Amino acid sequence: MEALLPIVIQLISGGVGGNIVGGLLKNLSLGTTGNTVAGGVGGLIGGYLTQYLGAGGAAVVADAVASSGLDIGAIVGQIAGGGIGGIILTAIVGAIKNSMAKT
Repeated sequence: MEALLPIVIQLISGGVGGNIVGGLLKNLSLGTTGNTVAGGVGGLIGGYLTQYLGAGGAAVVADAVASSGLDIGAIVGQIAGGGIGGIILTAIVGAIKNSMAKT
């Protein structure tokens, strides 16, 4: 169960990030469902990169939960990585969609 916590955090924060960028930049919006899906995938990618770069890795979160002491820094790193990944991927997919629609 503890191994799923980082994935859930990344999916949720990525979905939120995708909907934030879709709400702020209407021209890049993919609709609520599209923003959530693209954001969730971006959140997983961003969370993986965060783990790979050593900030807030999934193993750290799992170890912290298993030892009953939540590492807030690791969780914040997962939220930030997931949210930023969601924002970036949603913006990229929205821009590609717009450029394809113009041709």
